[in-house]
Amino acid sequence: MGGKKKLTLKQMERMQKKEPKGKEKGSGGSATEKKVAGIIPPDPRSKEVADQLKKMRVLTPYAVATRFDLRLSVARDFLEELEKQGIVEFVSGSKNIKVYKPSD
Repeated sequence: MGGKKKLTLKQMERMQKKEPKGKEKGSGGSATEKKVAGIIPPDPRSKEVADQLKKMRVLTPYAVATRFDLRLSVARDFLEELEKQGIVEFVSGSKNIKVYKPSD
């Protein structure tokens, strides 16, 4: 019923001779390398971190994770720690997302 039809011998020969250049096996390199997100959050007392946080109007775990190249769970914990230290203020949120703003 469905599925790919079987190639003829002539078609198989052509396929083996042709062999596309982009799909060479064993080349080892890839066009884009995957970066692993960091597990260790940056130092909240650092002036550079404080400056970057103040530039952001709204702080969400996703925004912090992308800015500092962190995992989402680490960014969430990082924001909670910053709230305890008084660097950011909790604005609103639900069980899924919390929104913070830099304290003045």
